[in-house]
Amino acid sequence: MSSLSVKFLAPSLPNGSNRFKSVRLQATPPQTVAAPASGAAGVDAERLEPRVEEKDGYFVLKEKFRQGINPQEKVKIEKEPMKLFMENGIEELAKMSLEEIEKSKLSKDDIDVRLKWLGLFHRRKHQYGRFMMRLKLPNGVTTSAQTRYLASVIRKYGKDGCADVTTRQNWQIRGVVLPDVPEILKGLDEVGLTSLQSGMDNVRNPVGNPLAGIDPHEIVDTRPYNNLLSQYITANSRGNPAFTNLPRKWNVCVIGSHDLYEHPHINDLAYMPATKNGRFGFNLLVGGFFSTKRCAEAIPLDAWVPGDDILPVCKAILEAFRDLGARGNRQKARMMWLIDELGIEGFREEVVRRMPQQQLERASSEDLVQSQWERRDYFGVHPQKQEGYSFVGIHIPVGRVQADDMDELARLADTYGSGELRLTVEQNIIIPNVENSKVEALLQEPLLKDRFSPEPPILMKGLVACTGNQFCGQAIIETKARALKVTEQVQRLVSVTKPVRMHWTGCPNSCGQVQVADIGFMGCMTRDKAGKVVEGADVYLGGRIGSDSHLGDIYKKAVPCDELIPLVVDLLIEKFGAVPREREESED
Repeated sequence: MSSLSVKFLAPSLPNGSNRFKSVRLQATPPQTVAAPASGAAGVDAERLEPRVEEKDGYFVLKEKFRQGINPQEKVKIEKEPMKLFMENGIEELAKMSLEEIEKSKLSKDDIDVRLKWLGLFHRRKHQYGRFMMRLKLPNGVTTSAQTRYLASVIRKYGKDGCADVTTRQNWQIRGVVLPDVPEILKGLDEVGLTSLQSGMDNVRNPVGNPLAGIDPHEIVDTRPYNNLLSQYITANSRGNPAFTNLPRKWNVCVIGSHDLYEHPHINDLAYMPATKNGRFGFNLLVGGFFSTKRCAEAIPLDAWVPGDDILPVCKAILEAFRDLGARGNRQKARMMWLIDELGIEGFREEVVRRMPQQQLERASSEDLVQSQWERRDYFGVHPQKQEGYSFVGIHIPVGRVQADDMDELARLADTYGSGELRLTVEQNIIIPNVENSKVEALLQEPLLKDRFSPEPPILMKGLVACTGNQFCGQAIIETKARALKVTEQVQRLVSVTKPVRMHWTGCPNSCGQVQVADIGFMGCMTRDKAGKVVEGADVYLGGRIGSDSHLGDIYKKAVPCDELIPLVVDLLIEKFGAVPREREESED
């Protein structure tokens, strides 16, 4: 066995209650691969042979399984992506001109595909030669120093540089050019950040309760668990090849509140708090995902793990997916497809075989999440569990921030809080640990008056939008500016009494998560009444979050964007109790 030292890095609260000690963990060496079993019921034993093998410290697809694989799998076979980081390949690549890079398929695939293992996404279509860089930010916790560093990076890129809060409680920065990458990576490391393993066939940012450790009603503080998961999966930001050759991406979250801010039903693995025989732990949900061809809600694995034992089951599930997941049709390569093929009990057997002592307890009936809980609004000022302190939730319109905004947010966190910011999956930010005596002065700050309001208009509260085609080559339509414009115009036409969550996504990949929205808009091309090809959207309806979570369904396909405002107005009146403004005014 090899050991991996994992340190909890969360900033300390005013009372020091979240200073986590360094923990020494035992991690199975990457080369350990489960041997074929006799097989789950109804599944041929040959199908259960692992498709990967360890070679020179990395996992590669076996020769016998290379027929009919997708192009991304071929790119991984041609050259191991993690070598760009773990063997300093990025240093040499960053010295090459784009002209040199384009002459070779290998180096061209480096910048278009393999660099995603380092969190770098080439914007070939709309920003040739520039990259989006996605960070790892477990539980959405970041510091003022980290925020200032990211601001310093994007500032040098002028109009091309900006940042977004993502739907995985994370930062993405834009405008990065390749020659700067080695220095940026060093700077990230110096402030305790990494972009490693944040793209392509890797485990994405672990999501948790944005109010972790400060919430008077929390079930459990999710920060130590998500720090542990992130450090384990990336080997303390050094790179962990045991989990870098998955069939596709994989999402994980740890639930810490009754509000289910973390959206467990759309994660590949969700840890749900539950007790068993007086012990605290987690029931497990598996398989939730979105893709262009299919969306699925997570289902129970019928498994419970003690709170101190979350890593072995995460490892076992990842290894089962890595070893047995499909490598052909990319649209059928997420983990739920494997679960479908093996059956949930067959999949569970494969997980059990990869557990220490090959044991896994059955689920507990003692769920700690209250099913009738009404999800709370975190905007504005709220008391913390720490007496004399409050947190302030602020609205970041569609998650977009500029360098000056980031510097100012860092200043506010230092001046009024503990130098910490919390990001949410709805693309907003929370400033925690504000002394009650300082709250009023914080609310009077120009940034909160002019741009990032603690009390946004009711329809803005639940507005989410992906990058859109301003930067993303896969997006079919522009999203962020359009989402704001449509919402602003709709607000002038109707009055609503409760938030209605409206999500926009530029393409079927659904980074904007339209399926969980009350009303969702997925970009497409369509024709207007004159027959002209225009940007449009498929409209989704009925997504729910919380204890009665449910994915929304298509309501109307291919609506031209210019026709969305009256459609949204009608939906708000018919489905969400909105009142036309003219009627409201005539009744006053």
